[in-house]
Amino acid sequence: MDEPLLSSLNEAQRQAVLHFEGPALVVAGAGSGKTRTVVHRVAYLMARRGVFPSEILAVTFTNKAAEEMRERLKAMVKGAGEVWVSTFHAAALRILRVYGEGVGLKPGFVVYDEDDQTALLKEVLKELGLSAKPGPIKALLDRAKNQGVAPEGLLAELPEFYAGLSRGKLLDVLRRYQEALLAQGALDFGDILLYALKLLEQDPEVLRRVRKRARFIHVDEYQDTNPVQYRFTRLLAGEEANLMAVGDPDQGIYSFRAADIRNILDFTRDYPEARVYRLEENYRSTEAILRFANAVIVRNNLRLEKTLRPVKRGGEPVRLFRAGDAREEARFVAEEIARLGPPWDRYAVLYRTNAQSRLLEQALAGRGLPARVVGGVGFFERAEVKDLLAYARLALNPLDAVSLKRVLNTPPRGIGPATVARVEALARERGLPLLEALREALPLLPRPEPVRHFLALLEELRDLALDSAEAFFRHLLEATDYLAYLKEAYPEDAEDRLENVEELLRAAKEAEGLQDFLDRVALTAKAEEPGEAGGKVALMTLHNAKGLEFPVVFLVGVEEGLLPHRSSLNILEGLEEERRLFYVGVTRAQERLYLAYAREREVYGRLEATRPSRFLEEVEEGLYELYDPYRKPVPPPHRALPGAFKGGERVVHPRFGPGTVVAAAGDEVTVHFEGVGLKRLSLKYADLRPA
Repeated sequence: MDEPLLSSLNEAQRQAVLHFEGPALVVAGAGSGKTRTVVHRVAYLMARRGVFPSEILAVTFTNKAAEEMRERLKAMVKGAGEVWVSTFHAAALRILRVYGEGVGLKPGFVVYDEDDQTALLKEVLKELGLSAKPGPIKALLDRAKNQGVAPEGLLAELPEFYAGLSRGKLLDVLRRYQEALLAQGALDFGDILLYALKLLEQDPEVLRRVRKRARFIHVDEYQDTNPVQYRFTRLLAGEEANLMAVGDPDQGIYSFRAADIRNILDFTRDYPEARVYRLEENYRSTEAILRFANAVIVRNNLRLEKTLRPVKRGGEPVRLFRAGDAREEARFVAEEIARLGPPWDRYAVLYRTNAQSRLLEQALAGRGLPARVVGGVGFFERAEVKDLLAYARLALNPLDAVSLKRVLNTPPRGIGPATVARVEALARERGLPLLEALREALPLLPRPEPVRHFLALLEELRDLALDSAEAFFRHLLEATDYLAYLKEAYPEDAEDRLENVEELLRAAKEAEGLQDFLDRVALTAKAEEPGEAGGKVALMTLHNAKGLEFPVVFLVGVEEGLLPHRSSLNILEGLEEERRLFYVGVTRAQERLYLAYAREREVYGRLEATRPSRFLEEVEEGLYELYDPYRKPVPPPHRALPGAFKGGERVVHPRFGPGTVVAAAGDEVTVHFEGVGLKRLSLKYADLRPA
C-alpha cells in the first residue's frame, strides 16, 4: 500500500491507524512510536475516513505532549487546527468555562494552585483557632479528589489523630475549606475534573453537546488515569465507544497520584468487543539495553504480555559499577561523563529519591560539568511570578482573597499586619468579602491613604483586564514600580528575578487575553518550564524521567531499600510498581546504560551496609557486566549456592579480602576476615570465591 499516511509505519502501527469505529487498546511499549501512531490515526480519520476535525478529541497528560501532537497534526493534514488536543484538566476546564454555571460556577472563576491551596488552608486553620500543618491536609484533599470521593470519605482510613487534629476537627477544616473556595469564586486543581464530571452526569444536554465534539476519542498514557479521569473518559465515550486507549502497563508508576493500573489491564473487560494492537518494535534503545529491560519486567504479574524488539542491533553492554559508598558512586558518574566528553545534554542521571541529588550535583560541579536538576521549583511557582499573577487574578475576580492578601503590601506600600487584622475582623463581623471589607474599613484606619491608593490601583487594573495579557502586565510593572522593588529587595539574585519577569511577559504575549493566559498557567505542569536549559547534564528522579530519552543514562542507587524503596518491600503491588520504575529508568537509555550501587550509604544520619537490588539478581548473568573504568570489564559476581560451604574453607571477598568460613546456615555464612574480623554475609550478594 503506497498510502502516504501509512507508508512510514510498521505493520503493528499501520493496523492501529486503520482501526475505525469501536473501542481499541494500543499496548505501546517504550520507544515504540505511540505518539506517531496516534497522530497518524487522527490524520487518517480526517483524510481518508471523512471524519470532521471538530469531532476528534486527543487527550494527553502534559501540555508539552499536547503541543507536540498539535504541531505534528498541522504539518500532516489540512484543518488539523480544529482537532481538540488537550490534557484532561484543560478539556474539563474548557467545558466549565462554557457550561460551568450549570454547577454553580460564576463567570471568571479562578483556579488555585498548590501555594494558593496552602494559603487558604492556613486561613481556615487560623479562623477555626486550630494549630496544624496544612501540608498533610492538602495531601488528603488531593488524594480524595483524584479518587473522586468526598474528603470525609477517607477519614475512616486515617488514625484517630491526623495532622495533629481529631477526625471531628479535621472534618470541620475540610468543610470550611470548600466553603471558602466557593465564597472566593475559586476551584483548586482537583476540583476541575470533579466539577466537569458532575456537570456531564447531571445535564444530558451538555453531555450530548460535548460528545458531539468528541465522537472519536484518543487517550494517551491510559495506564496513568485515575478514577475520576477514567469515569470522565467512559462518560464521554458513551455507547458508541469510539475510544482508542494507548498506553503501557509496564510503565505505570504513578499510584501515589491515584493512578490505577487496572484501568488499562481491564480495558477488554470494560469493552469486550475491543481490538488490541501491540507495538513491540523499539526505535529508541540498543539490543543490549532491551534484552536487559525485557528480563527485568517479565517478572511482573500485573502486565499485558509483550516483548520489546530492537530496531538497533548490538550496542554497548549494560554496565554495573559497585561503589564503596555514595560519594564514590557520585564521583564515578562525574568521572565517566568527563571521560566520554561533550555534548553534556546527552547525559541523564536518574535516582529514586530527591535526596540523592546533592552528592551528584557536588561531584559534577567538582569536575566543572554543567548540570541541572529537572523537576525543581517550576517557573510559575517562583515568588516574583506569583506576585504578578495574583494581581491578574484579582483584577478578574475581586472575591479572590488569597491573591488579595498576597499583593496588598507587595511591593511594600505601608499596609501592615495590624491593618490586615482589622480588615479581616470587619469581614468576619459583617460577612463581607475581604475586598469589600477593605473599602468599608477606610474611615476606621489611622492611615487610610495607602489603602486608598491600593484600591485605586485595582480599579485601573480591572479596566485593563480586557486588554492583552502583555499590556496588562507592563502597566502593572510601571504602576507598582515592581522592577525597582525586586532590585532593592533581592540584590543577590535580582538579575535572575528580572529575567523571570521578562519570561512572563514573553509567555503573556502568546495568550489571547488575560483570562486565557491565567488558564494556561493553571494547567501548566509544575515540572514544565517555558524554556529548557540546554547543554547540561540532566539530574532527575525516575518518576520525572518518564517520557524522556537520552543517549547515555546513569541509574544510581540500585539497592534494596532504595530501588525497590523500603516503603514497598512488603507489598506485592508496591514491589511490582518499583520494578516498573526500574524498567522505566532502563528504557530511557538510547545507546549506553550504566547502573551503580553503593556498598554503604547514609540512612537517617547513620552509615549502613547495603545490598544490591533484587532486580539485579533477577536478571540472568551475561545481560550486564561489572565495570570499572580503570580496569577491564569483569563478569557478574560469583554466586555460591546454599550448602556450598560447611566451615573451614578459605575464601576471598572483593572488599574484605581473604578470610575463613567459620559457620554456614542456609544462604548465609559467617566469615572471619584477616583485616576486619567477623562478617555475616548473604551468598546471593557476597561474591565469595575460593582462595
